[in-house]
Amino acid sequence: MLPVQVNRLTVQEAADRYVELVRAKTVTGALSPATAEVYARDVATFVRLAGPDRVLDDLTGEDVDAVLLAFARKPDERRKINGRGEAAGKSTGKEPGQSAASQARFRRSVSALFRHATSAGWVHLDPMAASSVRARERGGLRPERRALTREQAEGLIEAAGSPGAPPAEATGSGSGRRRRADQRTEVRDALVVLLLTTLGPRVSELVRANVEDFYTNDGVRYWRIFGKGGRTRDVPLPDPVAVALDAYLAVRAGGDGEKALLLSWRGRRLARGDVQAVIDRVQRQVDPGRRREVTPHGLRHTTATHLLADGTDMDAVRRVLGHSDLSTLGRYRDDLPGELEVAMGSHPLLRRRRGQAVQDDQAGPDA
Repeated sequence: MLPVQVNRLTVQEAADRYVELVRAKTVTGALSPATAEVYARDVATFVRLAGPDRVLDDLTGEDVDAVLLAFARKPDERRKINGRGEAAGKSTGKEPGQSAASQARFRRSVSALFRHATSAGWVHLDPMAASSVRARERGGLRPERRALTREQAEGLIEAAGSPGAPPAEATGSGSGRRRRADQRTEVRDALVVLLLTTLGPRVSELVRANVEDFYTNDGVRYWRIFGKGGRTRDVPLPDPVAVALDAYLAVRAGGDGEKALLLSWRGRRLARGDVQAVIDRVQRQVDPGRRREVTPHGLRHTTATHLLADGTDMDAVRRVLGHSDLSTLGRYRDDLPGELEVAMGSHPLLRRRRGQAVQDDQAGPDA
């Protein structure tokens, strides 16, 4: 029996063909454009680290390990850098490497490339099977990416519902004129915070939202969220969030034909980076005792953590967050202070016994 014939493509040639296929999947809705670009970016990084002119089939498990380690050591350009050129929150002065989450994502992207290469006949064997380098298990997230406590979350929501006084002048204007009603961003900021804190959408889902994605059915307001992998989910809005939505739509700055829900005061769709600025602006109104830095992803953790802690059905939480698998919820479930003590204080196996003790006390000694 003749050995399988392999198309000996270079790493660059294989990557180009694979990325073209990945981007084509966005046309059918199998992948979202944002997810496709993440794959494309990771594959381009793999090409640089592995060497574009090497033959893909010549790469071994050791070669892949070397690439994964090189990626892990790369500076994470998304980390904040202070005025001294150091990573914020770090005292070593060294540039931080990639986070465990970024390393795991990169490994998944490379694995997907080799799975396709194996089925397409570009390699004899998948070298990922012999790879031993894996990111450490999820340790502590950076504080701003972890869930807010109930007090912190309530403080943020209260600040969103009671915005401070608006600026007297429009940004970038030297005329001293006050903003028009449709240039007021406080109502928009309140809606952004409420949507993130109570529904936990991905920031990409939030900035992609259009006005037409919100509808009413049988008296309940819904948001049709277009998520990863072309999947959609319809999530009902809590009443306070629906009220905030109506208040914002009444002063929304968009002109005719503008579909985006969240707009800058100049009438342009908000970008992902603008959302963090919105959160920070609202946080400045929170009482210092309940204030803590948080990212949009941290608010996603907040939604999942408090819904699950309150006993909400796991499948319902999965559908709110837009996951296809219940097991994924573990990544969004953070510990809450005092949670274990409360759980043990109301243990389900002891409730009946405790209830009997209360009845005995009420009956009195002469009963």
